[in-house]
Amino acid sequence: MKFRQRRSEEPEINLIPFIDVLLVILIFLMLSTTYSKFTELQISLPVADAEKLKDRPRELIVSVAADGRYGVNGQAVEGRAVELLSAALTQAAGGQTDTVVIVSADAAAAHQSVVNVMDAARRAGLSKLSFAAQSNAQ
Repeated sequence: MKFRQRRSEEPEINLIPFIDVLLVILIFLMLSTTYSKFTELQISLPVADAEKLKDRPRELIVSVAADGRYGVNGQAVEGRAVELLSAALTQAAGGQTDTVVIVSADAAAAHQSVVNVMDAARRAGLSKLSFAAQSNAQ
């Protein structure tokens, strides 16, 4: 008995059905994907038309610069830490807890800087807080 030797054939992968399936999946994903637009939030800030209040003797004006620097009643606070700002507020308030803290922040200041002022006022025991705004003078 004589057996024929088998030729060694390498298996071959047919890529055409694979490409067809991938194209169908690609078309399905393109049609079923939802595209969402990232738009800016259009808001209009409130404008205060009330008369200017008389200067109160027990108020602290905390200035927040665009780059995050702080000032309490015109005096610069060294550093940007909440603890330093809280110590400056406590010193400027002179132990009076009914002092009003007025936050005067630059329009380009980060929200975190304003939140730091609010946190420092809370740590200093100053619960009365107000925000400065531009008047609507045209």
